[in-house]
Amino acid sequence: MKDDMNPEPQTPVLLTLILKHHAGLVLDDIQSRLKASDWWERFPIAGTRVVSWTVAMGLGQIVTLEVPPHLLGQVNLELERSAWGVFAVEVYPSYDFVPVRERIRERVRQGGQ
Repeated sequence: MKDDMNPEPQTPVLLTLILKHHAGLVLDDIQSRLKASDWWERFPIAGTRVVSWTVAMGLGQIVTLEVPPHLLGQVNLELERSAWGVFAVEVYPSYDFVPVRERIRERVRQGGQ
């Protein structure tokens, strides 16, 4: 039986990045550091896709990227190069549960568990 809780091996990973602003930095500091590290040109890296990018007041930025598994290391490297010192970075890998949910739902409808 197929394991419905696991995505297909080639499925891109979703990375939710919490980019918390350092408390000691004001907006001008943040913008000048991002410019100096070429953040706006370097991130996100080629081959990834921005699913969403939200500013949460009092927190920072919440970015969800779709990343092919072979690019995970490059995303990490770019965060280290251009985000550290500006943001405290939290990374949460995930996957799209909608197709999994649909497979489970259909199996349950057919009498399975």
